Amino acid sequence: MIPIQERKNGVSFCVHVLPRSAKCALAGAQEGALRIKLTAPPVDGKANDECLEFLAGILGVKKGQMDIISGHTSRRKIVQIINVPRESLENRLSTLLQDKLSGKDVRKDTASGRKA
Repeated sequence: MIPIQERKNGVSFCVHVLPRSAKCALAGAQEGALRIKLTAPPVDGKANDECLEFLAGILGVKKGQMDIISGHTSRRKIVQIINVPRESLENRLSTLLQDKLSGKDVRKDTASGRKA
């Protein structure tokens, strides 16, 4: 499971991004971080923007509720989500990782209940 830290306004967790991938998708978990594949290159904040968009889509939150608080120029980032209870995020991440382990391709449209 991904360690989730409670913060003053919400929760945060680590993400390891794989930019310039063939598709945007959840790649699993490794070393305490959620691994995600992104199609955007790590140039001019494009990968960071796509990272937040992707996470908002799979977690069912608004992009405006999210921020990268550490690791703007690194593959390993700390993402904060405001106004989301820790238990809710833990449940959602657990479901997504179980889907990934069972062979389902978890992409952006997962938030609407569809698996691509």
